[in-house]
Amino acid sequence: MGGEGGWDYVRVDPDAQRIYLSRGTHMMVVDEASGKVVGDLPNTKGIHGVALAPDLGKGYTSNGQANTVTVFDPKTLKPISEIKTTGDDPDSIIYDPVTKRIFTFNGRGNNATAIDATTDKVVGTVNLNGKPEEPALDGRGNMYVNLEDKSSILEFDTKTLAVKGTWPLAPCDGPSALAMDTKTHRLFAACDKMITVFNADTNKVVATPAIGGDPDGNGFDPATGLIFATVREGFVSVIHEDTPDKYTVVGNVQTQFGARTMALDPKTHHVFTVTADYKPAGAPTPDNPRPRPQPIANSFVILELGPQ
Repeated sequence: MGGEGGWDYVRVDPDAQRIYLSRGTHMMVVDEASGKVVGDLPNTKGIHGVALAPDLGKGYTSNGQANTVTVFDPKTLKPISEIKTTGDDPDSIIYDPVTKRIFTFNGRGNNATAIDATTDKVVGTVNLNGKPEEPALDGRGNMYVNLEDKSSILEFDTKTLAVKGTWPLAPCDGPSALAMDTKTHRLFAACDKMITVFNADTNKVVATPAIGGDPDGNGFDPATGLIFATVREGFVSVIHEDTPDKYTVVGNVQTQFGARTMALDPKTHHVFTVTADYKPAGAPTPDNPRPRPQPIANSFVILELGPQ
């Protein structure tokens, strides 16, 4: 794909067959079938994620450096308006069709901003008392979100915005991505070296199947019962939900170093992940004692994985 900018969350629109990519200061849109760039939305400073409200014909970006949300038309990719968030660094963003609300999870604000997607007005704030990572909805009006610095998971009501509880995810340390099987009411938190399976009815951890290190993306395919997790090492871990409390590691599919965020198309059952070629890490310095490899300009790629 090339192009300038880093990357973060990947979003797939299975109906329009489009892939939305956060590229640092702009949003790149790719046709899922052809792999060609079909549009670009500029002026999204520090963009992390994209949420879609298909019933309202709108899309939303979380702009972490600007502390704003850009509202756009998914058909024309033209901006409609901009909304100020109630916390700094809006990171994850999600649409709840039950309440027709957009929620941003603000990494430095330790809170979530609720936006009425019919009016695009802020209607409230949820204090999370921790650094939020990725959320998941149960389809019953409840939101769950990983708190990375607390190694816990929090639940709140998407209508009243009341926090229902916070529970530990031990032995998980620093949960990042989150997915859910809404039928069995099991949450899948991506943690270093494991998926932590959380029973949302009993609020207990029930399983910890193994994955690779440093994940930042996962997904659940209800049609196949497969859980996917993308890790920095360069592979996708695949786990099968045998029963609500029993899980089998199917295997690891090689991808490319740095491909640690992902999106799942539930119609095609394909997984999309992104990365780039990297330069070797530099020598340690007092200011940067653990340097990481740096991506090479214009080497950005989308990797597509699917069943054979």
